[in-house]
Amino acid sequence: MNKVILMGRLTRDPELRHIPSGAAVATFGLAVDKRASREENARSADFFDIVCWDKRAEFASKWLRKGTKVCLSGRLQQRQWQDKETGKNRTAVEIVVEDIEFAESKAASEGGRSEQQPLPAPSANYSAAEPSSFQELHDDDGELPF
Repeated sequence: MNKVILMGRLTRDPELRHIPSGAAVATFGLAVDKRASREENARSADFFDIVCWDKRAEFASKWLRKGTKVCLSGRLQQRQWQDKETGKNRTAVEIVVEDIEFAESKAASEGGRSEQQPLPAPSANYSAAEPSSFQELHDDDGELPF
């Protein structure tokens, strides 16, 4: 079985390319925080190379940016090639994405609202409920209705 599940933040914007057959491929890096022991205050992370194909590649290119927190599942893939400059054999281990989802809201990924971006003013048709429009229920016997 070859299954990987990771949650982390993109270390760079996805790079979208198309191979000669026309298939889309996107690559990016993912930083996954390590659990720190109680004695350690320093945070550390593991870094992984991620590859998305076809619709997932287009999704990544369109919606993901450096810093976006995602949860993804996929499989490990090992590639080997010969370095053109040195002639040495090289190996890369990548995660090929099978499923990817946002792991936080857009507001959370942008750090929430800043002081320069106040909450929008209520629209003109907004009306606060009058206190008299609420009626207190006196038939509460403490039992749940189900």
